[in-house]
This record gives sequence, structure tokens and C-alpha cells, in this order.
Amino acid sequence: MIKYKYVLFDLDGTISESAGGIRKSLEHAITALGKSLPNLDDYTLYIGPPLIDTFRNVCRFSEEDCQEGVELYRRFYDEKGKYINNLYNGIKCVLTKLKENGAKIAVCSSKYEKFAEEIVGILGVFDCFDAICGSTLDGSRKDKKDLIPYAVKSLGGDFDSEKGNTVMIGDTYFDARGARQCGVDFIGVKYGYGSTQAMKDEGAKLFVKTPNELLPLLIG
Repeated sequence: MIKYKYVLFDLDGTISESAGGIRKSLEHAITALGKSLPNLDDYTLYIGPPLIDTFRNVCRFSEEDCQEGVELYRRFYDEKGKYINNLYNGIKCVLTKLKENGAKIAVCSSKYEKFAEEIVGILGVFDCFDAICGSTLDGSRKDKKDLIPYAVKSLGGDFDSEKGNTVMIGDTYFDARGARQCGVDFIGVKYGYGSTQAMKDEGAKLFVKTPNELLPLLIG
């Protein structure tokens, strides 16, 4: 029996090992703008937050350069970056078991929705999901507090009445904060790119070390 009717998964660091492609795309955009590269060794700085916020907060660019950086990043990511992705071991089994038990499953990512759809296809798990939910180009839907209700609605649910039947699974404090702000349960994954302590600071209490550890928390 499923413990949640609606199961929402973050993409980068939860479903896919994607740091390489994201970093290369970010480096390309920064270099193309004629800027010096910041230290990008700490993936928690730019894997998880909305892309525009990375240029604002990590690179400290002007708003004009931030907007141009987003466009440069997306072009490079579309051509090359999105192919530098691997599925985490065990994730496909988790998705398949959830599907078999009747859960409604969605990707819930701050990545541009078109890219999220393409990446899930590249990873070979497109059919495991009932919806692929991501951000918009105009930035009107980019934070998890907006994406979580959107994902539940995309799965056919009324969010206000289904909060207790919804869980968000992710690897960063952006995921944990969005779940807290929306009033839904959260499971943090330690195998991704985020900080466990940062997730705890946002109220997260339940964590797994591997994808396989998710199953007993989702199916009883």
C-alpha cells in the first residue's frame, strides 16, 4: 500500500547525477560574458536554486548580465550539457514500484520544464512519471513553493485538500524549504549534492542514504 498518493521528485541530485553538465554550462555562460570564473567546486552553491539566482548570488552579476547569462547557459545546456547525465542506481526500481502500487509520480524541478522533460527522456525513465514539472522561461514559476502545488495539480489533485497525501523528495534545502512552506512531508536524500545540515535547518527530519532506502518510506 502506498503511503502517499502524490510523490514528487527533485531532478538534479535526486534522480540524476548531473553536476558535470550543469557546471560546464555555467562555466561556458560566465566565460562567454567575459567574466572571471568563480570557484565552482561547491555544488551546493548552484545545484538546486533557480538558475537566475545563481547568476545573482554566486556570480554577483548585474541584472542585465544575469539575464544574458541565463540565455547563454540554456543554449549550451540544450546543445551539450543535458547529455552529461546519469541515473542514480536504484532510482528506476523505486519509480517502477511506486507506479505498480498506484502512486502518482512527478518530477518537481526548478530546471526549465522543457529541459527537465528532455533529460528524463535521455535517462530512459520518461514513462515512469505521470507529469514533468519545471520552471518557466519568464521566471514566474521557479521556486519549490510554487512548483509543488503546480505538480500536484498536474497530477490531477487539488493541492489544498491533498497536502497530507503529498511528499517532496530532494537533496537540497530549496526542496526542504519548499515542502515546509507548502505544508507537505519531505524526505531528504544524502546521496545528492546538497547539505544535510542545511535541509535540517529547514525542518527536514527524514533522510535516506541510497535510493533503495526510499521504498519502505513510500510503500507500506
